[in-house]
Amino acid sequence: MPTAFDPIEVSGLTLNNRIAMAPLTRRRAYGPALSATPLMAQYYEQRASAGLIIGEAMQPSPIGQGYTFTPGMHSDDQARSWTAVTDRVHRAGGHIFGQLQHAGRNSHPDLLPDGLHPVGPSAVAADGVVRVNTTGPAVRKPYPTPREMSPRDIDDTIEDFASAAEKCIQAGFDGVELHGAYGYLIHQFLSSNANLRTDGWGTTVTGRIRFAVELTDAVSDRIGAERLALRVSPGCTAGGIDEDDLDEVYSALVDELPTDLAFVHVFEFPGHRELTRRLRRRWHGVLILNPHRTHDDWPSGPAQLDVVESGVADMVAFGSNFISNPDLVTRLRTGAPLTDADHATFYLGDERGYTDYPTLADAAGRLMPLA
Repeated sequence: MPTAFDPIEVSGLTLNNRIAMAPLTRRRAYGPALSATPLMAQYYEQRASAGLIIGEAMQPSPIGQGYTFTPGMHSDDQARSWTAVTDRVHRAGGHIFGQLQHAGRNSHPDLLPDGLHPVGPSAVAADGVVRVNTTGPAVRKPYPTPREMSPRDIDDTIEDFASAAEKCIQAGFDGVELHGAYGYLIHQFLSSNANLRTDGWGTTVTGRIRFAVELTDAVSDRIGAERLALRVSPGCTAGGIDEDDLDEVYSALVDELPTDLAFVHVFEFPGHRELTRRLRRRWHGVLILNPHRTHDDWPSGPAQLDVVESGVADMVAFGSNFISNPDLVTRLRTGAPLTDADHATFYLGDERGYTDYPTLADAAGRLMPLA
């Protein structure tokens, strides 16, 4: 079996290794109208040794925003701002997919422009609270009850995703990942307690997967299936999500996806390794796994490299360890110690805890005696 350090063909690209940088929301889109900044370009360039970078979530429409300072991908100016990011990653020898995420009910009117109100498959509020202010001490408010999406809303949202995917390709991304995980809109449609619809977009397994399937088909038609991927997180309970018939729902979803997608990306929740294996057997394309077989595997680290060697997945994705180890691939290859991430700087802020984590080479240089 190959190792995580062997090359692999994905989406017509030859990746240098089978280690992916998972999408990591950092909430530093301080450019005009939530666009990318030079600091963001530096951040991604530093991590270009990953076989594949999956960029942070970008909302495909203004109503899709769920947090402060998350980037948008629904205007030409926003798309142009990302060309500096993709150019620098490519010049450094890397590859990068953009990720599109609609927060759905996981939002608040205070985060949205023009009097918009969060939407969801049904009028069922998410559990928890969200920060709604951009400066000063955090002000957090409970998630409101969303407005149930009409069939026209669903059609418009699918078009928003397809248009945003086109903008991603225009911005130089190598492909696009749809965020169908972690309690956001696509996942809400898959859920049995966030989706209570009886109009063909819910109720049955076929109805619950319909939004994900039709969305994937529409975006595939727009940019090509080979440049599209889907991320899922079976068993995730974020925002109060529940999923009856877990195996049946995700097996049916995988069976309905275009067979020539770039990859399926599974964010594995503890206790669901057997489901991961079943999805692996059903999906005959590239499978990327962000592995968490048990709660002790959080965050994923060197011990999880074996998912490639054992054949559980074709590639392994790491999240927070890429925040604090820009040269993570080198550290994993050589067995070097990993730097712990500072959770206090994950979201918002400046270069501290963002672009100032040293590589092994940086650390060695600092220890060299002065001439």
